[in-house]
Amino acid sequence: MQMLWVLLVIVAVILYVIVLYNGLVTLRQRVKNAWAQVDVQLKRRYDLIPNLVNTVKGYTTHERGTFEEVTKARTQAMSASGPAEASQAESALTGTLRTLFAVAEAYPELKADANFRELQKELSDTEGKIAFARQFYNDTVQKFNIRIQVFPAVLIAGMLGFQNQPFFTLDDASQERQAVTVDFS
Repeated sequence: MQMLWVLLVIVAVILYVIVLYNGLVTLRQRVKNAWAQVDVQLKRRYDLIPNLVNTVKGYTTHERGTFEEVTKARTQAMSASGPAEASQAESALTGTLRTLFAVAEAYPELKADANFRELQKELSDTEGKIAFARQFYNDTVQKFNIRIQVFPAVLIAGMLGFQNQPFFTLDDASQERQAVTVDFS
């Protein structure tokens, strides 16, 4: 009888480890899927930026530095791998896009251009989708990170190779709050 109890306890522990492992794998895959959704929206944004820059270029002739900064930031963002690197690159890209839009404000004929307005609207819509996807990703990462840190999962998660995942955050929030200055000299 005692042997039966020991066997039942062993089976219960094995079943618990299997259920725990499967749950962790499911959460890890959800994190990967959530990041893929962010990545899709970021790629959409990257595709819009050259069109926007070219449209602004058509109206401005002395803003070459701004265009180069936007292009450089876009290239860096596109080559970023993973949430941590993408967070830094996206912060830089957001700052350069603010400068580009500040330049556009100085050209009323550009603001009236239908192509520019449509690109600006698409970029704004994409920014909203990026924000939503980033929030979903961060929520999923939070669930995963909590799950692998709570007892008793913490005892097993480390042995099975599950590690905390990084959040996707904008690195320099203070940069977002600063006004963009445009120098036409």
